[in-house]
Amino acid sequence: MPVAIYIFSLCTFAFGLSEFVVAGLVSAIAVDLDARIAAVGTAIAAYALGASLGAPFLTALLAHWKDRNILLLAMAALAVGSVLMSAAPNLPMLLAVRFVVGLGHGVFMAVASDAATQLVPAARSGRALSVVWIGLTLALAVGVPLGTLLGSLWSWRAIFLAIGALGLLGLLGLLFFMDSHAKPKRRAAGGAWKGLQAITHPQLLRTAGTAALVSVATFAFFTYVSPYLLRITALDAAWLSLAMLLFGMCSIAGNLLGGYLADRVDAGRSTWLALAGLTLNLAALYVLRSAAPAMLVLIGTLGIFFFAIVTLLTMRLLQQARRHVPQFTAVAAGLNIASFNLGTALGGVLGSLTIAAGSLEQVPLVGALAAALAAAMLYLQLRRNRRPGAAGA
Repeated sequence: MPVAIYIFSLCTFAFGLSEFVVAGLVSAIAVDLDARIAAVGTAIAAYALGASLGAPFLTALLAHWKDRNILLLAMAALAVGSVLMSAAPNLPMLLAVRFVVGLGHGVFMAVASDAATQLVPAARSGRALSVVWIGLTLALAVGVPLGTLLGSLWSWRAIFLAIGALGLLGLLGLLFFMDSHAKPKRRAAGGAWKGLQAITHPQLLRTAGTAALVSVATFAFFTYVSPYLLRITALDAAWLSLAMLLFGMCSIAGNLLGGYLADRVDAGRSTWLALAGLTLNLAALYVLRSAAPAMLVLIGTLGIFFFAIVTLLTMRLLQQARRHVPQFTAVAAGLNIASFNLGTALGGVLGSLTIAAGSLEQVPLVGALAAALAAAMLYLQLRRNRRPGAAGA
């Protein structure tokens, strides 16, 4: 594969670290900025909100730009923003900068996902896409635990300086390797307004709705995985750490599996089977909640199913965009990223409501119902598209 695709992966690693490392640094940031822990926790939400808005809308507004220029701008936002975060004198400034960097995150993931599939032959586009996304899963599996440890030994500010350095390295990589290797195709002029209109295409919205439900299903449970394993399964803290490591490592495997299936098997059928697996996995987390060894395995397979679906649905949306809105394929990728981010937030809210109205142990059942609904939606889409005269996948 072109070196540029591996540079994309390095960049997504830096963005993923910027988004999620705050989870392990909340206490340190709260003490340093003299802020409440609950308020500092909104730093992740501010970033996710930026990513949700940036991915579809800002990408649409910049659709007439060259891919390379958009990616360079996004990396510059990460590099400069990380330095500003490391020097933030108070929480409001930290939140404001994180929102702006989140905008860059959403744009980068959308454009890089689209660009990677255009830099390789069609038969390898799924694997190219998985290489881009593996940077994000590596950030979750390795970068966040390491950043949390180093932040406790040094300073949370040093971690953001390091992320800034990674952002600068990614920017330099793009400068060199997107020039020396083939550039993505330039989109035909369509204007920002047509880019925004592309977001509302019915086929794209249906797939994006499925993507949102997948995140709702997964994060209704995973947001509360720590208290679930500690209180319901009665694992101790050491086993909880192992469970989180398994989720992170299996997420990498799921990402690669999704790319392989997208290239070798029909993407729609593969996605439906993965959704069925996600539904059964979440149901098993409820049924086998008292069996510690089984729970560890199921936490790992949850990572496999979720990240395989992320890759498969991104590929499906790109395929639909090439058929229906070929000038705005990156906008379609952005719509997918926004859906996963919004679904993640909604999943946390749904889990919270489930705990308040019912009990903690019912959370995976609610996730299973959301996953089953996503599978049913996709099944109906696939069935409709098989009818004579249907518009396509």
